[in-house]
Amino acid sequence: MTGTTRSSSGLDDRRKRLLFRCWHRGTREMDLILGRFADAEIGNLSDDELAQLERLLDLNDPDLYAAITADKVLPADVTGALFARIKAYPLADGGV
Repeated sequence: MTGTTRSSSGLDDRRKRLLFRCWHRGTREMDLILGRFADAEIGNLSDDELAQLERLLDLNDPDLYAAITADKVLPADVTGALFARIKAYPLADGGV
């Protein structure tokens, strides 16, 4: 079970791939953070935001998790408004 609450039906192939990648990171913490964000937002992201998400997903989990928890600074080319939205996105259960 992935944990996703969103069906991929109605999404284009790029969004389907990104939704899957957000829920299958390799660490449960990142699955929950990125997966929940993707469930809520994937259908509304612009092409530029999708490209930003793809760049974030290319990072390894420890570095991305450390950046989300404010323990590490990521390169400027992967941070921006979308990264800030992911960091600020509330988790349904109050935390990881």
